[in-house]
Amino acid sequence: MDATQAVILIGIGLFGGVWNAIAGGASLFTFPALMAVGLPPVVANATNYLALLPSNAAALPAYREELRGLGKTLLPLLVVSGLGAIIGSILLLVSDPDFFILLLPFLILAATGLFAFGDTLRTWLLNTMGESRGTKAIYVGLFLSSIYGGYFGAGLGFILLAIAQLMGFSNFHIANSIKNLLATSFTLFSILVFGVGGLIAWPQAIAMMVGSSIGGYAGSRLAKRMNTRYLRGVVIVFGVVSIVYFVRAFG
Repeated sequence: MDATQAVILIGIGLFGGVWNAIAGGASLFTFPALMAVGLPPVVANATNYLALLPSNAAALPAYREELRGLGKTLLPLLVVSGLGAIIGSILLLVSDPDFFILLLPFLILAATGLFAFGDTLRTWLLNTMGESRGTKAIYVGLFLSSIYGGYFGAGLGFILLAIAQLMGFSNFHIANSIKNLLATSFTLFSILVFGVGGLIAWPQAIAMMVGSSIGGYAGSRLAKRMNTRYLRGVVIVFGVVSIVYFVRAFG
């Protein structure tokens, strides 16, 4: 990696960190950037996890009040998502990621739809299945989403925001704080698996981490100052843009 590539990765990491803290989905920018500097797809994917870790972790202090009020509610979410992430990361080590890349536009479409209609869907789910069974179904969804997150992860921010909505956290900032905490937690598990498997390109990851650390903290501050209605609209529009991008790139 030369100096020019390092500067590019820092800049992309900065932008991705801001966006990840506000709405999620920064892999749309960071994953292609890592491939553009010469990393193979699987290595770029694994490196991307480490590179974006600070963007989620740096956002947590800005959401400490929201997280403090959730208490023990977070523990089962962390356990379920962590187990799923480990399984997904192991799958990446032993399989070809092309199938998940092929499915990516459809996964982002589903996640964007969940976020747009999360309150309505949650009400329908709990009314038709009952609160207990509805909650179990949501946990199953979190587990399966975390497997995907451990395997590839692009667009996962939309899924986590949607799941937070389905569990009743309709306030955007509370849902966003849960998204950042879960993303930070299971990313640590994935990094451990990828590090043991030798998939992380450390120089490129560190360069992008510099930018995403700054961007993650700045983005979390910006998100809390924005109108939540506009944020919701930005997330939905960005989901549509992501779908078009991945269809053209990998279709």
